[in-house]
Amino acid sequence: MFWKTLGRLVLVPIAFLLATAAAGFVAVTLGLERITHAVHGQEAPEIVEQGFDFLWQGSLLASGASILPALAVVIIGEVARIRSWLYYVIGGGIALAAIPLLARLGAASDLTLTPVGQVLATAGFAGGLVYWLVAGRTA
Repeated sequence: MFWKTLGRLVLVPIAFLLATAAAGFVAVTLGLERITHAVHGQEAPEIVEQGFDFLWQGSLLASGASILPALAVVIIGEVARIRSWLYYVIGGGIALAAIPLLARLGAASDLTLTPVGQVLATAGFAGGLVYWLVAGRTA
């Protein structure tokens, strides 16, 4: 019993770091693809303005606010011993997609998912899958 608990205490942070790295990789590569697609054929002033807007919204991913929802998904999954891959994938997507939605909550009544939110949700899905592959299957 002691060794199993100690193993979980070591495995969970490692799995969380791997999931964070996977989510970051997906966010950067997919984000660059979205930037390239968005700026193709546009004038220079619009490109600069959209680039700054994307960087400002994308900086929310690197902030400390992005770790709290993801940690909540992991802690709830571990305490409740949830082994479903669907829980971790959807939970990761919601955890990262909630960041831009919460940032715009006071500014606008329209809560549609922006391209940045779509990129973050996809990165969250990937991070949730990686976490489930490493540690979630044996919760």
